[in-house]
Amino acid sequence: MCTVTIIPTKNNDFVLTTNRDEAPDRVSLIPDFYTIDNTKLLFPKDKMGGTWIGISEKNRVVCVLNGGFVNHERQSSYRKSRGIVANDFMISDDIAATIEGYNLQDIEPFTVVIADWNTNLKFYELVWDGKYKHFIELPLESRIWSSSTLYSDGMQRERQQWFENFEALSDLNADALLEFHSTTDANNMDYGIVMNRSFVKTMSITQVEKRGNDVEMRYENLENKQVTTKTFNLPQVVNG
Repeated sequence: MCTVTIIPTKNNDFVLTTNRDEAPDRVSLIPDFYTIDNTKLLFPKDKMGGTWIGISEKNRVVCVLNGGFVNHERQSSYRKSRGIVANDFMISDDIAATIEGYNLQDIEPFTVVIADWNTNLKFYELVWDGKYKHFIELPLESRIWSSSTLYSDGMQRERQQWFENFEALSDLNADALLEFHSTTDANNMDYGIVMNRSFVKTMSITQVEKRGNDVEMRYENLENKQVTTKTFNLPQVVNG
């Protein structure tokens, strides 16, 4: 939820990979299938019942990063967790309409990356800065995000350069992106792609790869090295 990359591949397909930087004592469950409002979902569940990354039978992937454009001062409590917002976005019939009408007041700032393929593949970004929504459709191009709550502007720029250098030298695919998310600047514990500041560290790497009607989620727990892989078989979509 704190480092995310996305790339389009071919035939309406894509790969999204995310590193979750979190307090080591914050427990989460490995990915599993759930049904919310008669909608089948696949996601790793956090302690509040939400998630930072999930697949929906509504032909959508939703991924959450902490923070908006800049770091913010946390309140003592919030009305709803960002992980529950992710669930709400996954079960939406029309993601753009849902975001337009969604009440985000008294919810901690966040950034959401969305891949939606109800017609042709589309990438979206929603930034909630605590006051205003900033919702845009993105070009179908490779991109990296780093959470503003953990990474300064300078760190984010350097990570962006790492990604651009990696892209220039690699044939970007699922395996290459796992390598990037696992090994880039490995000795840099402060802001390497896998980081460890003791009170917060990279706890897991989750990758979602869409290949036709199959969407695979690969989840690696970096603490015990356990890898869980599950495949979501989705109904065929006729491209518009």
